[in-house]
Amino acid sequence: MLESINLPAVLVSWLVAFISGFIWFGPKTLFLIWWKLMGKTSKDVPGGGMSMGITFGSVLVGQLIAIVTLAIVMSPLMELGRVSSAVDGALVGLLLGFGIAGATALGHRMFAGHGAVVWIIESGNDIINLGIAGAILASWR
Repeated sequence: MLESINLPAVLVSWLVAFISGFIWFGPKTLFLIWWKLMGKTSKDVPGGGMSMGITFGSVLVGQLIAIVTLAIVMSPLMELGRVSSAVDGALVGLLLGFGIAGATALGHRMFAGHGAVVWIIESGNDIINLGIAGAILASWR
């Protein structure tokens, strides 16, 4: 199963997802809004005081797992010709991002009392990243 995935495409998708997240949660984009909605102040630090290596490392590991999983799901679809273009791949990534990652995160955000805007900010980046990854994976054979 793993031998059928395109490792360079996975690695490029992973890099793009990290860059996308860096921009999405940048200090001039959505970070400050998200941080405030999470109930944090300027005195709070991301990761709750954990090492930034562990904090960003967990982001990288999570993104890699998501992209490898997407590649595994898409591989037989590409072999069968069901996914044959970047648009097809993007749609698969967006569908799985919204239908699985976004849908399950909604309950967590609501249960924690963070609200829909926090969910949109957090899941929005994940959904977009999986859509981009799907496009890369499908177009790079």
